[in-house]
Amino acid sequence: MGAQIPQISYASTAPELSDNSRYDFFSRVVPPDSYQAQAMMDIVTAMGWNYVSTLASEGNYGESGVEAFVHISRETGGVCIAQSLKIPREPRPGEFDKIIKRLLETSNARAIIMFANEDDIRRVLDAAKRNNQTGHFLWVGSDSWGSKISPVIGQERVAEGAITILPKRASVDAFDRYFRSRSLSNNRRNVWFAEFWEENFNCKLGMHGKRPGSLKKCTGLEKVGRDSSYEQEGKVQFVMDAVYAMAHALHRMHRDLCYGYPGLCPRMAQNIDGKELLSHIRAVNFTGSAGTPVVFNENGDAPGRYDIFQYQITNSTAEYRVIGSWTNKLHLKVEAMRWRTGDPSLPPSVCSHPCRMGERKKVVKGVPCCWHCERCEGYHYQASEFTCELCPYEMRPDGNRTGCVPIPIIKLEWHSPWAVVPVFISMLGIIATSFVIVTFVRYNDTPIVRASGREMSYVLLTGIFLCYAITFLMIAAPDVGVCSLRRIFLGLGMCFSYAALLTKTNRIHRIFEQGKKSVTAPRFISPASQLVITFSLISVQLVGVFVWFAVDPPHIVVDYGEQRTQDPRAARGVLKCDISDLSLICSLGYSILLMVTCTVYAIKTRGVPETFNEAKPIGFTMYTTCIIWLAFIPIFFGTSQSAERMYIQTTTLTISLSLSASVSLGMLYMPKVYIILFHPEQNVPKRKRSFKAIVTAATMSGKLAQKGDRPNGEVKTELCESMETNSDFIN
Repeated sequence: MGAQIPQISYASTAPELSDNSRYDFFSRVVPPDSYQAQAMMDIVTAMGWNYVSTLASEGNYGESGVEAFVHISRETGGVCIAQSLKIPREPRPGEFDKIIKRLLETSNARAIIMFANEDDIRRVLDAAKRNNQTGHFLWVGSDSWGSKISPVIGQERVAEGAITILPKRASVDAFDRYFRSRSLSNNRRNVWFAEFWEENFNCKLGMHGKRPGSLKKCTGLEKVGRDSSYEQEGKVQFVMDAVYAMAHALHRMHRDLCYGYPGLCPRMAQNIDGKELLSHIRAVNFTGSAGTPVVFNENGDAPGRYDIFQYQITNSTAEYRVIGSWTNKLHLKVEAMRWRTGDPSLPPSVCSHPCRMGERKKVVKGVPCCWHCERCEGYHYQASEFTCELCPYEMRPDGNRTGCVPIPIIKLEWHSPWAVVPVFISMLGIIATSFVIVTFVRYNDTPIVRASGREMSYVLLTGIFLCYAITFLMIAAPDVGVCSLRRIFLGLGMCFSYAALLTKTNRIHRIFEQGKKSVTAPRFISPASQLVITFSLISVQLVGVFVWFAVDPPHIVVDYGEQRTQDPRAARGVLKCDISDLSLICSLGYSILLMVTCTVYAIKTRGVPETFNEAKPIGFTMYTTCIIWLAFIPIFFGTSQSAERMYIQTTTLTISLSLSASVSLGMLYMPKVYIILFHPEQNVPKRKRSFKAIVTAATMSGKLAQKGDRPNGEVKTELCESMETNSDFIN
């Protein structure tokens, strides 16, 4: 096996040369392209670009550079590769136009990462210019582009804004002085110098010159940098550093092996151990020609140090400007960057734009940088970048749907039109009821009042008053006290009214049924008996309410379901008493049962002589009341799904109660008040007769009415007065 000889490169940047298992004797004073790829990745990340395409010249340099970039993007995440295209070594006609069109297939990936040779870069820019894509692509070029002028000559506009990278370098002044002093006479040892001379000064050296087409003859007196343009080659620094690195390693090796022996000592004159020399090379540490340290890592690589350039056009002058550097970390002057002729705003290169607040990302499968934005709908809010979650039941999303806020709580307000109308009707009813009560109390001993059954009238008027008054409890702000009173008085007013009316109609029915069979008066028709019966019926309602109190004590709740609209902004929580529709019906059910029973008796007593004991007015009252409550039921339950349910049901219930009370008040008491106040001559007593005479007269009156003959008014009045005012005689 031959001796292994260490190498130090000044230009090789291929990443695979860092593989110590294959190229263990290789070292270099330039950083590998993997560092360059990392620097380019840091630039892309700093720009906020997460969707890029790569373009590489076919061959080791281009393909290795792109491979390193793609590998880093996969490891770090956050940057997706839209397309990875390769430029063939021998491109066909139209190949570069085809490349531009393919890049435009993912037009959002405006940033193009290029690891390409100088000629390919120029032709790519030219194709972009031909396809009217000036300003669309954001070029990020490797060190093969660097700060070279040749790729951008004639296509400055399409290259404007390009970010390029170049290993940090410095011009070596001593080399400039040396090279400018070279001439044909003092540099004969360089066999290529004559050819350079002809090329540099565009002239011909004698008969054997290399440029047969040149008319100008070289004089030999030309001077580099004076008669021609001169710029130091960028790799001079690295060439010098590579030579010095080898010199430093040999010097250290000589010092260790020869112990001060001048020249080559026997140990170095014989076969040098490559591994030993390599160890000295890897151990060097000196300041290089550019003033930066020259060192090697365990893979023989130099540290990554890059200058970052941007190709800018200012006042029609195009030039590369340093905008930052990279030394294991990016240092970028974003404020110094320019795009599209002085535009400082940063152009995007993203697959999808950031979602707005309240929208979640739905990532495209296999492309984590691409997503669709989906708004969090309904009562959902944006819990994270990728998820929407449902707000708690008592909350709704805030304005930008990034959190939840409590749903506003409402109640029926006194100033609401839904409350004003019932309250107005109720107040009129209370005033009218109070007026009737006052009138009856004042004229308590007059025949009309006595004929009405004073005790039962006051019970009935109390029920009417409660029916009006419950409106205020139904509209008042709910609390435990109000809820308790609602439970007690909601059905109590109706219960008072219909218990009294039922007792009255039942009494009339029993009197006339008994009269057909016997001259003896039926039992329990005295005022005291009537009160006992009435309050017995009322007590059933009260017992039911107190059982309800024991089973389910009253409390308030906030109902978030009643006004839980599709649009969360309109959602409201309704503060209400914990009375369900079923409980409400149960509370009113007993009163409705009394009402229906009373209606049945009113129908049975329809044959009683006209105006006798209010039978017919009570009948009309009950018929009308039944119609009111038949209308109430579909309205109340038909609006159970409405967003205005609280308002409609409360208004419907209170108005129905007030209308029921108004019907009873108007039909049963207003005619009496009218007679008492405006026709006192009719409010006089009539003669009294026995029960038998009364029933016989009533029966005869009924028969006459059936034949079409009507009894005189005296008989009618006597019947009414005798039945209602002489209970002692009847008993």
